[in-house]
Amino acid sequence: MPITAQHVRETLDAYLTHHPDEKDALSVVSEVLDEAGDSIASRKEYRGHVTAGAALLRPDGRVLTIEHRALRKWLLPGGHVEASDTTLLDAALRELEEETGIRSDQVEPVSLLPFHIDAHPIPASPDKGEDAHQHFDFRYLFRTTLDEVETVDLQEEEVTAFSWQFADMLTAEPLRSRVMAAARGGTLPT
Repeated sequence: MPITAQHVRETLDAYLTHHPDEKDALSVVSEVLDEAGDSIASRKEYRGHVTAGAALLRPDGRVLTIEHRALRKWLLPGGHVEASDTTLLDAALRELEEETGIRSDQVEPVSLLPFHIDAHPIPASPDKGEDAHQHFDFRYLFRTTLDEVETVDLQEEEVTAFSWQFADMLTAEPLRSRVMAAARGGTLPT
């Protein structure tokens, strides 16, 4: 069963229970969710739609970043949800595997809840026939015991390069501080 508005609402509400200071910043997610219903999971919902991302930590505290081909930016692995995804966590794990080749049996989620939710604008893409819209990125934190970067098998249609960065190299807050805390062994809500 595809991701539903109810699942997105429950995930958002659980996240905001742990991060009430972000309620105003994420009010746009709630508003679009109220208006869009289940189409919140469709990439054709141009008021905004959910996406899923993965922050993958190695034992040495480095986090995997990828260079996104179309946006020409260094990002965490992630992307649009698909009809086969049943949860946002599943979507994040699928995207991690698709973009990097790192299999789900090589990682484990730190929590069943996202460790960060971000709402950000995406420019129009005339080549894809897409209007400007917003992504509501539900980001999950995973750990791996992998030490070898050779395990990364890039999805070349979307990703041009990868890098294992120390968490303090991330620039966006509160993403940076949360990944740094997890790298130091801090805990996240389950």
